[in-house]
Amino acid sequence: MLTISNTVELAEWEIEISQIRAQGAGGQNVNKVASAVHLRFDILNSSLPPFYKERLMALPDQRISKEGVIVIKAQSFRTLELNKEDALARLKELIQSAVKQHKARRPTKPTKGSQRRRVDKKTHKGKTKALRGKVKV
Repeated sequence: MLTISNTVELAEWEIEISQIRAQGAGGQNVNKVASAVHLRFDILNSSLPPFYKERLMALPDQRISKEGVIVIKAQSFRTLELNKEDALARLKELIQSAVKQHKARRPTKPTKGSQRRRVDKKTHKGKTKALRGKVKV
């Protein structure tokens, strides 16, 4: 089970992880290529609540296809296990960005000092603007 938040969990069968061994150009690091991982997660066929599926599909992320499939490629580590953990962590971050709801900010009252500074700035600007182009006698 991959725990996304206290309300959302994903089963292991929903996340498809495959090891990719690419043929690279000469001189490429073979260990790094051999441990590359592709993670595939189908949003529409997952156990996520419908509201989260819609929010995930609406995210402007290039890893999410129009068909609702998230593909994450990880090959930054030399070992396969670390690359799997990295891919799972990135999937978790992506889903969390759609799951978490931002709290509405309560408007704060301006302090006396900030109100005074604002008035001072406005009156000073008003005076200088009013005097522009006029001859002082």
